[in-house]
Amino acid sequence: MTVQDFRAFNRFYTNVIGALDYSRHLYAPFTLTESRVLYELAHSPRTDAADLRAELSLDAGYLSRILNKFEQDGLVERSPSQDDPRRRRVTLTARGRERAVLLAERANQSVGALLATVPSAERPRLAEAMRTVRELLSDGRRPRREDVVLREPGPGDLGWIVQRNAALYAAEYGWNADYEALVARIVADFAQDHDPRLERVWIAELDGRPVGTVMCVRDEAPATARLRLLLVEPEARGLGIGDRLVGAVVDFARGVGHRDLVLWTNDVLTAARRVYQRHGFVLVAEKPHRSFGKDLNGQDWRLDLTGTGE
Repeated sequence: MTVQDFRAFNRFYTNVIGALDYSRHLYAPFTLTESRVLYELAHSPRTDAADLRAELSLDAGYLSRILNKFEQDGLVERSPSQDDPRRRRVTLTARGRERAVLLAERANQSVGALLATVPSAERPRLAEAMRTVRELLSDGRRPRREDVVLREPGPGDLGWIVQRNAALYAAEYGWNADYEALVARIVADFAQDHDPRLERVWIAELDGRPVGTVMCVRDEAPATARLRLLLVEPEARGLGIGDRLVGAVVDFARGVGHRDLVLWTNDVLTAARRVYQRHGFVLVAEKPHRSFGKDLNGQDWRLDLTGTGE
């Protein structure tokens, strides 16, 4: 490859990116940089201003002006960091989350329209080519949180959920095929009969391959949703994927009008329990049981989505 080859590809790709926003409405009323700040606030567990500045490579004064504007518009709130009072913690307000969701929906629709022009049989080639470019030009850099996207499941993804749950829990906890059977039933029930207004599956994707998942399904109790099958691949851990997946379930369940979000887990799943606790889940019951070939301690957790604590 020559410098001219690289520059020609760069011009081509710049035109492709420009075509995604052909009507100039994709980021409106924000600039591209403001949209990046909103995205990072919506998807990153680290929301100190210093972390934002480092993650986005922004000038401190420029970022400060953006955050001042967001605060005046009611999109963010700033407070001293719990870890270090000298740092400023930045969080989205309800209005800010709504704007971030709108921008994400526009971007998804725009990219989806572009992908629709690529034949299904050719999409694996495209994904592999993009992955190759990233790997060769990353200079050994680890993936960043912003490299991970959350999307709806496509063909084969539900089967992947069953296979990866079975394989990972067998490798990490020694669970037997009883767990695979349970996951298969949960996934099959969702595939055969679910209400898309109240139930949803998310796939976390990194470099064109799935690396995490979670489900939100209806519970038997009225106005209650259940979080199920949270999973993050070992090589993708440390990127905040678990937090993003649980946050997506919480926002979705609250947005469609559920009053409570519940889940069942086992106390050996310490990393997952820490994620649940960070999102406000409270342990309400636990009971020893024999399942999946192991003696376990099952736990029921609950999150009040109304904010009343009742």
